Amino acid sequence: MQTWVIKIGGAVLDAEGAAQALFSQLAKISNSDASKQFVLVHGGGSLVDRWLNDAGFATAKHQGLRISPKEQMPYIVGALAGCANKQLMAHAINESLSPVGCCLYEAGLMAQQKLKALGQVGECITHDKGILAALLELGRTPLVSSVGIGEDGQLYNVNADEAAAAIASQLNAELIFMTDVEAVLDANKQPLHQLDKSQIEELIATGVIVGGMEVKVKTSLRAAQHLRRGVYISSWQKPENLGALVEGAHIGTKITP
Repeated sequence: MQTWVIKIGGAVLDAEGAAQALFSQLAKISNSDASKQFVLVHGGGSLVDRWLNDAGFATAKHQGLRISPKEQMPYIVGALAGCANKQLMAHAINESLSPVGCCLYEAGLMAQQKLKALGQVGECITHDKGILAALLELGRTPLVSSVGIGEDGQLYNVNADEAAAAIASQLNAELIFMTDVEAVLDANKQPLHQLDKSQIEELIATGVIVGGMEVKVKTSLRAAQHLRRGVYISSWQKPENLGALVEGAHIGTKITP
């Protein structure tokens, strides 16, 4: 069996028909090739923004990561592990898939505070109680929210890109980041088909790659180095890209170790 971890941005829920089209493509792949199995990891930033705004909270980011004070965590957790996760499950069920919604603990990851200044933003720590392999053996499709739980009993908001990379490492899986852009762009807004460590460092230093894309590219590079193979960044706006990538096509940006 070949396992693929696919990270999908929460913005896919904001575009009408996008989530359904993505799961339709996933179902098509699964039905045509039983040797491929999938784990989906998702964020939900825009939904979190709306919930926090409605609750009267201001939101702020630092280097692409959402600052997450403790008092905001009930809304962040509710949006990610609750609403976004179950909306995605509903789309998957509609395409005759068998999803199981979970958070990072069930996926075999604990969390700990990343930086004190970021509040409840967490980073992943491996533990040995994950159930993803068992779910995959049962023919289920895990849908993992980026909510982490610490050994201290605290809830943490983990960057979904980092969570997907950690899960791919645990499962020795292929990794695809499905984002809202076709590829990483150069200074002239043209797609870059392949990037290595030195190119990434130069693009960050010159301000071409910033914010959330900086986090995504750095995470992709670390994952590629750990997995010792290329990691892809492509777009959920073209769900057919997923099928092509799984079949070995070079679409989007390939991050190489």
